[in-house]
Amino acid sequence: MIIRAAKEQDVPCLLEIYNYEVENGTSTFDLKPRTLSDRLEWFYEHNIDNHPLIVAEEDGKAVAYASLSPYRTKEAYSATVELSVYVHPDYRKRGIARSLMIEILSMAREDASIHTVISVITGGNTGSINLHEELGFLHCGTMKEVGVKFGKFLDIVNYQMMV
Repeated sequence: MIIRAAKEQDVPCLLEIYNYEVENGTSTFDLKPRTLSDRLEWFYEHNIDNHPLIVAEEDGKAVAYASLSPYRTKEAYSATVELSVYVHPDYRKRGIARSLMIEILSMAREDASIHTVISVITGGNTGSINLHEELGFLHCGTMKEVGVKFGKFLDIVNYQMMV
């Protein structure tokens, strides 16, 4: 496995990974699949300022990604970033998410413009919660039944790491 900065040519793979979660999972609260145009716009918002986008490459293609994105649009939040990690279903449970998180958190620590990393995790996603706790994130609150997907109300669990 190679971990590297995402390239524009990775965007179709990243779109496939993300849309799988839109249509089949609760890791995102998006309800409609994203388009290639949407993902290209998202791609170009990364790898500038303090918002890296990295991929795990296996077999010559991107099979997972991690990103640091703006936490909120108001300027006072500029030192806070939100971590996202998505892994193609065929490549899960191999430690790829952990490897990506370790790398992107290292990047965050090296960037003086980043003060804190936030992760917003869907309640019940024990794998993600456990991984975040193992890597040093602290639970900083649960918001009950704030999203509805597949006919169920879902909680979000907030985790934070000061870097």
